[in-house]
Amino acid sequence: MGLISSVLTLPIAPIRAVLWLGEVIQDQVEQQLHDPAVIRRELEEIDEAAAAGRLTEDEEAAAQQAVLNRMIRPDTGAPPI
Repeated sequence: MGLISSVLTLPIAPIRAVLWLGEVIQDQVEQQLHDPAVIRRELEEIDEAAAAGRLTEDEEAAAQQAVLNRMIRPDTGAPPI
C-alpha cells in the first residue's frame, strides 16, 4: 500500500515542499521579530535617530511603542484593537 500511496501523492509533492518552505520561513521571521537582541538594537537605533534630530519626539514615541507592542503582543495576524 505504501508504494501505491507514494505514486498517487507524487503529483502534489511540489505543493507540500512549498508549504513546508513557507512554514520554515515564517518560523524564522517570527524568531527574528521577537528576538530580544533585535528589539534592543531597534530601540537603540530609534534613540540614536532621535538624538541626531532625524525623529521628532512624537515619531520617537510612536516608533518605540511599535517595537514594544511587537515584543509584548506577538503578531497573531489580527489587527490591533
